[in-house]
Amino acid sequence: MKITIKDIAKMADVSTATVSKIVNHKDQNISHATRQRVLDLIEAHNYVPNRIASSMITKKTHSIGLIIPDITNPFFPEVARGVEDYANMEGYHVVLCNSDNDLDKEVSYIGMLQEKMVDGIIFTSSSLRNKISKEFLKLQIPVITVDRDITGMKAQGKITVDNTSGAYQGVSYMIERGYKKILHLGGPMTSKPALDRFEGYRKALDDNGIQFDEKLFFEGNYNAQWGYEGVLEALSNKIEFDGIFCGNDMIAIGAIKALNEKGLSVPDDVGVMGFDDIYMATVVTPNLTTVCQPNYQMGYKAAEMLIELIKHPESKMTDVVLKTKLVIRESTK
Repeated sequence: MKITIKDIAKMADVSTATVSKIVNHKDQNISHATRQRVLDLIEAHNYVPNRIASSMITKKTHSIGLIIPDITNPFFPEVARGVEDYANMEGYHVVLCNSDNDLDKEVSYIGMLQEKMVDGIIFTSSSLRNKISKEFLKLQIPVITVDRDITGMKAQGKITVDNTSGAYQGVSYMIERGYKKILHLGGPMTSKPALDRFEGYRKALDDNGIQFDEKLFFEGNYNAQWGYEGVLEALSNKIEFDGIFCGNDMIAIGAIKALNEKGLSVPDDVGVMGFDDIYMATVVTPNLTTVCQPNYQMGYKAAEMLIELIKHPESKMTDVVLKTKLVIRESTK
């Protein structure tokens, strides 16, 4: 027969409220002897607290939702790990939802997360939204956005990086190293980070006296296949370039593969720079020069901000913009 909180309370000769406080780590005013007696009984009888019943009373489940657009993109698992590490440290569980950057799936997940009574949501996606669904607007729990803006959304806080500055720094470095015809293989222009990185690319060209050439800008997706196809398309169209600034590291990895297959040396014939500094940047040959953004810290800080709002709803959050840094490896001269 399943043991209940009443059974534990009776065996320990305490009230059910005392057992509940000990289980929920709100036992500061309970004696060490009583706390230990209850914990020993919980362990001896394999008592598992009924979190659903508890949440009906406290209105808290000690769980948060995390909606990301693409779990196969190594950037997002690093963000998710940061979220999970901080949440677990604070005694919260994370419900991970992969939306495939699909608005209908996002809406479905929001409904599911509300049914599970999560205490808050961290939301990140790679595309801009022209409209906000009514499900977003009806949310009565705190929401933190990561790596993007959502116009009209009632987000209580936002974590972003300075993508424009990062791209500017990366492209400027390539120009300093002697690359003059820099192909930009960007992400989708429905993506705020892609737009900002394109802006940084153009500004670096302008400030170094290099005229922007539309033929040197290709819009695609945030994956290696697009990087591979983008290089092949540029070569087949006889477009001249001596460097490639990529919208993310996955694009850069695909670009290096295509260059190698065509007998072009990286970095001597073509220099390649990525953006993100995912773990694969040090696995690809040559190791990838890239603009590092603090992926893990973005997730960690988002969870810290969200849980602070859950614990103290009256708190006012200040949007956080994290800095990037250039990481020089072997794919540029």
